[in-house]
Amino acid sequence: MSELQRLPLFPLSAVLFPRSRMGLHVFEARYLDMIARCMQAESTFGICLIADGQEVGAPALVHGVGVEARIVDWDMSVPNLLGLTVRGQRRFHVLEQMADKQGLVTGIVRWFDEPAVTALPVEYEPLLPLLQMVVADAGEKIPPPHAFDDADWVGFRYAEILPIPPLARQRLLELEDPLLRLSIVQSFLKERGLLKPS
Repeated sequence: MSELQRLPLFPLSAVLFPRSRMGLHVFEARYLDMIARCMQAESTFGICLIADGQEVGAPALVHGVGVEARIVDWDMSVPNLLGLTVRGQRRFHVLEQMADKQGLVTGIVRWFDEPAVTALPVEYEPLLPLLQMVVADAGEKIPPPHAFDDADWVGFRYAEILPIPPLARQRLLELEDPLLRLSIVQSFLKERGLLKPS
């Protein structure tokens, strides 16, 4: 079991997934300070879906599972607005969260024990053609390396792109069994006629 760690949290109305890329626009002083510290220390922060509250204003309560975000690019061409691109890394459980006087949320987190790579079973190979088309169209929004033979990667990419509410994305993020995630995705696509019945 991994050790506990204190991690600055960025509550959002969107879900970040491992190995995905997300653009952020940061303008509140508390988050500009947090990002400045992370950039100076070359450290990471956590992105969590908001369970109660808003992105702006009073500190929001977050869901219990989030993803570590590493800054890969930034842009300050617009005054008072920091544009960031982050890459999702490890998942974590939020065991406790607290806010400082600025309203910056920090969590006491425990990292998931991520399983070894699970090969994509043959019964889920019908998921690949559609995903390969989407990835080809997405360009740098779904950057390489692409791992179409990795059950976790395929499941997380579908969770990222499907037209589903944020809470449904959160539930897919929280699942520890990559094959269960794929089964849910496959059922969703079949029900909507996006995948041929097997």
